[in-house]
Amino acid sequence: MIFSQAKVCATPGVQEAERAALYRWVEGNMAVQWWRCWRGHGAFTGVIDAVCGVNRRPVTAGARGTGAGCLLKEVLLPVRHTHNSIRPSAFTGYRSRYLSPVSRSCCCCRIHSDAKLKDPFSLAQEDLTNLYEDIKKQLLVSRVELKALCDYYFDGKGKAFRPMIVVLMARACNIHSNRDGDLLPAQRSIAMISEMIHTASLVHDDVIDGADIRRGKTTINEVWGERKAILAGDFILSAASMALARIGNTSVVSVLSQVIEDLVRGEFMQLGSKENESERFKHYLEKTFKKTASLIANSCKAVSILVNSDPEVHEIAYQYGRNVGIAFQLVDDMLDFTSCANQLGKPSAADLRLGLATGPVLFACQQFPELHSMIMRRFGSDGDVDRAWRYVLESDGVEQTNFLAQRYCHEATRQISRLQPSPERDALIRLTELVLNRDK
Repeated sequence: MIFSQAKVCATPGVQEAERAALYRWVEGNMAVQWWRCWRGHGAFTGVIDAVCGVNRRPVTAGARGTGAGCLLKEVLLPVRHTHNSIRPSAFTGYRSRYLSPVSRSCCCCRIHSDAKLKDPFSLAQEDLTNLYEDIKKQLLVSRVELKALCDYYFDGKGKAFRPMIVVLMARACNIHSNRDGDLLPAQRSIAMISEMIHTASLVHDDVIDGADIRRGKTTINEVWGERKAILAGDFILSAASMALARIGNTSVVSVLSQVIEDLVRGEFMQLGSKENESERFKHYLEKTFKKTASLIANSCKAVSILVNSDPEVHEIAYQYGRNVGIAFQLVDDMLDFTSCANQLGKPSAADLRLGLATGPVLFACQQFPELHSMIMRRFGSDGDVDRAWRYVLESDGVEQTNFLAQRYCHEATRQISRLQPSPERDALIRLTELVLNRDK
């Protein structure tokens, strides 16, 4: 990959040295690169992730107001040859000079117009048949109440989003490795384990957040109380660990054990806020990876390990899961401002009420600097939630979050396209579009 530097055009009020390019693309680490932003006086104020670019095309950017917006005017992204040509004007809008708003339609799938994009849900349906019943067998206990708690969310009404990605990735890696593509029993076990770890984390999150609604139904902690909810989450994790041990592959055990560590670290990160404005976005994306994307990334890597010894294949699977996982959470954070509670399955503005500054809020800070003080007090003063909500909707925060999610999906598509063609690989490409266009 050819390395390139960010090109910053002349901007009034910015010193010549500060207009120098400070950005460098590093291949294989697309998710932790940052745009440098300046105040009108030239003081460094923030870092904004601008990763996952796959076209070296100029992107217009700039500042709103004085003293708070980024003055970055033009960035050159690394070039990739694609079937569609993205013109600079495609990213130019009437509202934003920071990152231009784009529509929510996905352009990821157009990168590979030759791919016959398959419906991921249909392709994975047979592999996921009886998934929740098999999970319940892993949670078999004699105590009636504990069984009821553990089975509460495994009612077969979930989207099974993570298991679906895992089985599609498994089959895609199997075909890439010159196998017949059939799912290995251990690979399906990983799909089950990923859903068990995810569900256990939801149970614990609901206790921490004091949530009363999850997936459109009353939470476990509301029905049975916090103590029993914590124990139920612990038991689900223990059952997942036992299922993982039965796979008998030490590399897989190591990879999936990292997920649990990341979940804990991510929750601790969410409990705090960065005082330094320039570190907040990096903190937010790192927390997003640990709490959401690590499970998908490492589960995808685990199924690739079972069938292929090539580290490059493992990295492809990991990077696809990582980028799709971050994009999924970015869209989720965006929906907290654009969807009603009935669609989302939880009260809207839930993140603000929990004191969390997500992507739309952090982008809105560029236009409404008064949000910074609200973030530091975690929206705890009277009227903070309503004012922050209004500022986000009046800014380009939602559009910029969507734009960033599209960049992550672009990178996920680029990574998975390195595997041999297969219906499952094409379904994973299609999935990036579904992630961007979901409304719940």
